[in-house]
Amino acid sequence: MAEEKQTTTTTTVSRHSEVGHKSLLQSDALYQYILETSVYPREPEAMKELRDITAKHPWNLMTTSADEGQFLAMLLKLINAKNTMEIGVYTGYSLLATALALPEDGKILAMDINRENYELGLPVIEKAGVAHKIEFREGPALPVLDQMLEDACHGSYDFIFVDADKDNYINYHKRLIDLVKVGGVIGYDNTLWNGSVAEPADAPMRKYVRYYRDFVMELNKIEICMLPVGDGITLCRRIS
Repeated sequence: MAEEKQTTTTTTVSRHSEVGHKSLLQSDALYQYILETSVYPREPEAMKELRDITAKHPWNLMTTSADEGQFLAMLLKLINAKNTMEIGVYTGYSLLATALALPEDGKILAMDINRENYELGLPVIEKAGVAHKIEFREGPALPVLDQMLEDACHGSYDFIFVDADKDNYINYHKRLIDLVKVGGVIGYDNTLWNGSVAEPADAPMRKYVRYYRDFVMELNKIEICMLPVGDGITLCRRIS
């Protein structure tokens, strides 16, 4: 994210460069307050280690922010999740947050097209003692989901988190709504998409932001709860 200055009548505040910083809060000072008083003091050491490792990766902006990781962990505990799925893993920060939050016999089916990125964080996951909860599959998720539906795995998951190719969010949703149990929750990341969803169609945007914007907005038409955490999280609950 480019460096910019925010000026008031009394002080000038520089936008901080926390890795994974995607907050849409107008005040960076307020976001920093949340991180320093709520998030970082409670962040498990393993997650901090993985966050530091990811910060050195050239694609580090893809990582889940620390406050979002904390939110996911709390949500999983609130719904007593045990069997979960994650589509889009990167180096595994949100995956580690999930694994730490699940009970000892909890399970996560994790899918990503890039095993190399996942293996960057795997030593930290193993050191944290939660690797046994994770089944990692490399490759596109849609064929796997289609096979699961053919195998009658309906209603098998308590929670599913998607942080992958935004142009397939609707395609994922059509399948996941059958794979999550009644009362289960699906979370989609980046659904405020750099704030572009509130901008007019002809507003200046980076090419990748413009390309994925319409796909994100299409997902946001379904019955959901949108939260301004990180770059926006959309929660869906299966009711029947």
